[in-house]
Amino acid sequence: MKALIAVLPGDGIGPEVVAEGVRVLRAVAERFGHSFVFESAAIGGGAIDTEGEPLPARTLALCRRANAILLGAVGGPAWDKPGAAVRPEQGLLGLRRGLGLFANLRPVRVHPRLLAASPVKEERLRGVDLLVVRELTGGIYFGPSARDNGENGEVRAIDSCVYSSSEIARVVRVAAELARGRRRRLTSVDKANVLETSRLWREVATAIVRDEFPDVTLDHLLVDACAMELIRAPARFDVVVTENMFGDILTDEAAVLAGSIGMLPSASLGAAPDASAPRLGLYEPIHGSAPDIAGRGIANPFGTLLATAMLLRHSLGLHAEAAAVEAAVYATIDEGTLTADLVTKDERAASTSVVGERVTARVNTDAMSISTSNARATSSPAHETRRENARTDTPTISIT
Repeated sequence: MKALIAVLPGDGIGPEVVAEGVRVLRAVAERFGHSFVFESAAIGGGAIDTEGEPLPARTLALCRRANAILLGAVGGPAWDKPGAAVRPEQGLLGLRRGLGLFANLRPVRVHPRLLAASPVKEERLRGVDLLVVRELTGGIYFGPSARDNGENGEVRAIDSCVYSSSEIARVVRVAAELARGRRRRLTSVDKANVLETSRLWREVATAIVRDEFPDVTLDHLLVDACAMELIRAPARFDVVVTENMFGDILTDEAAVLAGSIGMLPSASLGAAPDASAPRLGLYEPIHGSAPDIAGRGIANPFGTLLATAMLLRHSLGLHAEAAAVEAAVYATIDEGTLTADLVTKDERAASTSVVGERVTARVNTDAMSISTSNARATSSPAHETRRENARTDTPTISIT
C-alpha cells in the first residue's frame, strides 16, 4: 500500500509522542512492505506563532489530500490569554469541522499490568473494556456564542447547545453498529431531565436502535449517573454514545480507569464514500499538551502508539499491521517498560523514546507471527467479543 499520512505534532508534548508514532509507522511500512509518505504541518499554538492562525489553509489542504492524519496535542499557557480572539483549540475544532469528522471513537481497556496505576480499586477494574462514541461536530462547542455588556457593568456570556435530529441519528448509528460487533449493549448518555437537546437525543436514539438495530440492547443514562457508574461499576459498559461536551468530560474521567490519560487513543471519523471504503480519519491520544512536562522526555506515548493502530485499521484497512502494533504495545507493558505516570514507587520509569524503541523493536521482530488471516478474523464481530489479549479497538465500520 502507498499512503500519505499528514503529521501534525502540535504543541507541548505533542511533537515528542508523535515522533514515536511516526517511528512505529515507519517500522510497520518496512516490515509489511508498504510505502508511507509523511508530511508535517503546523496546528495550534505553534501555528499561531508562525502563521498567525491555529489552522493554516495549507494544513487543512494537506489533511484533505492525506489518507490519514496523526495529531499530537494543541494548546498551552503561552496562548492561554483571557479574551484572546485566536486560540490553539480553534485549530482542532476547525479541522474536525473542515473534514466532517463527526464520530469520535475512544476505547478504554484496562491492562492487567496497570491495575495498580489506577486509583480505583482493582476489583472494580477487572473486565473493563468499553468504547465511548462521542459526537464531535455539534453541541455547545459549535453552537452560537456571544458576549454583551448589560447595565451597571454586568457582562453576560452565552454558549448555545444545538443539535439536529440528523446529527444525532448518524452518530447513534455508528455506535449501534459498533455495539453489534461487540457485546450488543449500547448506553446512550444525556441530560434529558433538564435539556431540550437531550430530550431530542433520547427520542432519536430510541427510534434508531428500535427500528434499525433490534438485536442491540439500548439503555439511557443521565450524564451525572454515568459519571458515577464509570467509577462504581465500569465493567457494566460496552459501548457508550453521547454528545460532544459530555463525551469530552466522561472520557477524561474514564482515563483514570486505564491508569493514566496517556494510555487512551482516539479516532475521529467522517462519512465513507461507500460502505467498504476506508475513510479519512484523525488519530490522536486524548491527553492534552501537558506543557509542564514538555521537553523532558517523560511523556507517555502509549496512547499515540495505540492511535497509530487505529489509523492502520480504519483509514488504511491494514488489520494485521494494526494487530502487530497493539501486540507490541501490550508486550512492552507486560515487560514493565513504562513511563513515569504508570510506574509504582518501586519501579524505574522509562523515557518516551525508550518506550517507542521497545514497541518499534517488537513490531520489527514479532510482526510476522501475527498472520493476516488471524488479524482479519479478530476484526469480525464473532471474534471481537472473545479476543482479550490484543484488542483495544473495534471492527472497521462503515459510516454513511
